[in-house]
Amino acid sequence: MSKEEIHDLLAYDGLKIIQRKDLFRFSLDSLLLADFVNINLRTKKIIDFGTGSAPIPLYLSMKTDKPIIGIDIQDVVVELAIKSIKLNHLEHQITVYKRDIMDAYQDFETNSFDIITMNPPFFKYHNEDFLNDIDALTIARHEVFIDLEGIIISAKKMITNGGSFNFIHRANRLEEIIILLNKHGFVIKRMKFVYTTTTKDAMMVLIDARANGNTGDLKVEKPLVI
Repeated sequence: MSKEEIHDLLAYDGLKIIQRKDLFRFSLDSLLLADFVNINLRTKKIIDFGTGSAPIPLYLSMKTDKPIIGIDIQDVVVELAIKSIKLNHLEHQITVYKRDIMDAYQDFETNSFDIITMNPPFFKYHNEDFLNDIDALTIARHEVFIDLEGIIISAKKMITNGGSFNFIHRANRLEEIIILLNKHGFVIKRMKFVYTTTTKDAMMVLIDARANGNTGDLKVEKPLVI
């Protein structure tokens, strides 16, 4: 019996996504990020790091007709992503490849993407002795094969000057995020905090950082309570 299931992408424009219960399934985080991304007329190419089953490229296809690339290190999720793209008849716009984010820049033209997106693993991983035994869920949730700084370094190699690097992360890692972005030549231009209730601290933060951007005009958008 197939483990695959077809789900609505939260009813967005009739989009469907193929997932498996034994793999990491897309969360609201990915859709919040895709909704946060600003795409303008100058945008020519978009890439989604760690695309999983491709919820972010699928959502972005409703906002632009520009080419979108997704990359992921896991064969099985790449296969699912490709099936979802075909199911939605978006092969002309979205392409997904099996690539390691760390060296993906070698397969694409340097500094060629106007927008980079990523819903990254949120948690640090400290069990290096068991790397051969990790499952797909652990890879999706923890910094097993790449950490936050590695993601930022790779983004800098692939993004255009002034390009927009968009991601969502845990709010309690914001200080680290700011330090690493500045270290590698990114400046935060927009930020939005996400809360689970109005009585609790922020859980997540949405970031739009620009490569080699100017400081001093950070916009903190209205918070989102989900």
